[in-house]
Amino acid sequence: MTAVTGRADPRNLSLLLAGPERADDMARVHAALFQPAWDAASLRRLLENTNAVGFVATQIAPTNVVGFILAHLVSDEAEILTLGVDPHWQRQGIGRALVEGLLRAARRAAIGRVFLEVAEDNAAANALYGSLGFEISGRRTGYYQRAGGRAVDAITMSRAIVP
Repeated sequence: MTAVTGRADPRNLSLLLAGPERADDMARVHAALFQPAWDAASLRRLLENTNAVGFVATQIAPTNVVGFILAHLVSDEAEILTLGVDPHWQRQGIGRALVEGLLRAARRAAIGRVFLEVAEDNAAANALYGSLGFEISGRRTGYYQRAGGRAVDAITMSRAIVP
């Protein structure tokens, strides 16, 4: 499906639970953002895991996926595996809505702490996570490889979930 583009209207933004049937939409968004991108088969396998939880953000129509988040929940911890918003829809609060939706789901699942890794050079994501109460807990040197072989550190962050 080709994404409809424009300004996000909160009245038309929906967060929907993502099952394996959303893998193609998620892969399309992921490919627009990351290299190497996760393919639909990989995302489908993750979504089929009973410990996975994912949401898609749709705008205007349920088939117009403009963003997604995927996490893994084990015991009382969760890890955000990936988050992405279609480049045409960025900086409109969609990423924030996705993380907030995941945090609500984590609270309902009695999760005590949420973890994530983010590239040090991803200023927008670092600012988003910081504004949502995530704190830096460590660094993985050279974790991400950029085009041309340049290595970028991953910043590990976490946030407690208050019941």
